[in-house]
Amino acid sequence: MPKRLAGDIATFLEVNVGYRSWEALPEPFLRRSRQLSEEQVLQAALVLWKRAGHRYRWAAVTLLRSHPTALRSLRWKSLETMGDQMGDWGDVDIFASLAGPAWRNRQISDRRVHRWADSPNRWWRRAALVCTVFLNRRSVGGRGDTRRTLEVAERLAGDHDDMVIKAMSWALRELIWADRSAVERFLTKHEKVLAARVKREVGNKLTTGLKNPRRGSGRNPRRYPGSEP
Repeated sequence: MPKRLAGDIATFLEVNVGYRSWEALPEPFLRRSRQLSEEQVLQAALVLWKRAGHRYRWAAVTLLRSHPTALRSLRWKSLETMGDQMGDWGDVDIFASLAGPAWRNRQISDRRVHRWADSPNRWWRRAALVCTVFLNRRSVGGRGDTRRTLEVAERLAGDHDDMVIKAMSWALRELIWADRSAVERFLTKHEKVLAARVKREVGNKLTTGLKNPRRGSGRNPRRYPGSEP
């Protein structure tokens, strides 16, 4: 049953190439998913996730979010099965939309996220930082968590991989509303090792409220809800 549901959704997406699956799947698929257990829905989501392409992975996220209890069943083994297939920043941000809330809700431990931050794989390191967004951004349920955010940021302060730099800037900017002084102290403490982009963008956000004030906007165009390159 789970594989059949996943296969039918994949077939639908293949026929309807432009369908924005991260917003909502057609109701017949969601009705079928609600008849499954949380474990069965997770199995269907994993089948979709293994397909190459962001639309299948967003469909997996939508499937999990639409079930009454499936999101609460997520644990590190299932998440790492997904995360091991990350291959670009879009994959990371889709992954973090599941892993971030799971971490916020204590379904995975701080130690697990720290392991991601210490990984030799750039995508896992980026994922650890992007997960902190879900601790702090109010529009996605964040309430502000300085300790957990900065424990990850401390591990990656000197990382100059471009994808990690961008995620560091994003993570610190999201923390500003909850704990502005902690972000200012972090910038001062790590001034010698932080990438220039991080210092510039976070500094701009602190002083003007915008990431790039000269461009007239604090946000980059986003390909997916809640994501940044």
